[in-house]
Amino acid sequence: MLVLMAILMVTAPTIIYEENITLPQGSKTKTLQQVKSIEVSMDKKGVIHFMKEKFDKLSFPDRFLLKTQALDKRIPVYIRADERLPYRDVMFLLKTVKEAGFSKVSLVTDG
Repeated sequence: MLVLMAILMVTAPTIIYEENITLPQGSKTKTLQQVKSIEVSMDKKGVIHFMKEKFDKLSFPDRFLLKTQALDKRIPVYIRADERLPYRDVMFLLKTVKEAGFSKVSLVTDG
């Protein structure tokens, strides 16, 4: 029994499972469009930078909502924040962007 188990353990990783699938054909005439993205950042003093403008925490949610109404909500949004900021400030930015309707939101880190 032990020999059969050893043989099974040696041969099991070599068994290849094959799934037959039909992949869709892409168009060769269309070129890829450059993906736009939005970047929101907060410095160590708590000043929020968005679209070359500066905002304080109180006015940012309303201003962000107004400035992004015409944008596609599938555009990726990148949030940068100083590492010395409290966690609640970074989560405030994340919550504000999510409440504006953006679904692809990422926190940028150095590393």
